[in-house]
Amino acid sequence: MTYRFGIFEFDDRAAILTRSDRPVALEPQPARALGLLLSRAGEVVTREELRAHLWGGDTHVDFDRGLAYCIGQLRAALGDAADNPRFIQTLPRRGFSFIAPVGTEDGRSAFDVRRSSFDAENVERVEPRTPNDPRRSGPGALLVATALVFLTVAAAGWWTLARNRAPDRPIVAVAVFDNETGDASRERAVSTIADVIVERLTALGPSRIGVNGNSKVLRNSRADRDPRLVARETHASFLVAGHLQNKDGRLSLLMHIIRLDDGTHVWVQRISRSPDDRLESLDEDVAAQIERAVRRIVLKDGILVS
Repeated sequence: MTYRFGIFEFDDRAAILTRSDRPVALEPQPARALGLLLSRAGEVVTREELRAHLWGGDTHVDFDRGLAYCIGQLRAALGDAADNPRFIQTLPRRGFSFIAPVGTEDGRSAFDVRRSSFDAENVERVEPRTPNDPRRSGPGALLVATALVFLTVAAAGWWTLARNRAPDRPIVAVAVFDNETGDASRERAVSTIADVIVERLTALGPSRIGVNGNSKVLRNSRADRDPRLVARETHASFLVAGHLQNKDGRLSLLMHIIRLDDGTHVWVQRISRSPDDRLESLDEDVAAQIERAVRRIVLKDGILVS
């Protein structure tokens, strides 16, 4: 089964993890641990359950060290942190829980998959009705059918209005940043910047601002990104985007905030670094600058904060 969470996908049959359709290296045992956590998303997976799943009962290993290594590898692959988890939460002396929303390839949540499996095992047999069954005909059945048609039409109308209604709060879409240096070793560091920005903007409060970093359209490269399509798919008013380039012998990260109704840039900022600098150190600086700009331009706070 393929699980989807944030901008990640994991195929538990092939043990392949991808981020924005790009493969993420993951060793077999951490991949098996991820499959179990995703299949039980929102639940506590005990340490003993993980031990049995990964090593079985007949294998003798330094379990604590092996499990710590597996979880550490998972967090590194997902850009997660133990002290402020977005995906894998440690429950001391109990186990671990996958806390992010998880969907599957057919659009259902992992919880729905588990529930439907339970229902299939416990469903009651219902006596089939024949074409002449009085329960299928008569004025009562006609009234029920009419009511169902009315409710269906009303629900469709409400959904259309709700979909097209302007949101009560501004929504900001955050695209995956582009690595335009030609250096594949920088791919992972660049691609994680968007996650840090999403986390920082979400902390401003869901009642004040909506943040969309999950839509598939946000994975398109800059050359293939259509502002009108982004607006339609994400319902956002503004887009945060950026790209890393080589400029004058230095690394140059250019950040943008784009107003989607007309495609104009309302804020642009460049950060320049030595080619030897680690890009991971840029995450918080980039997120802080974008947060200040969003507060000023989108939320109209008028106060710059660090």
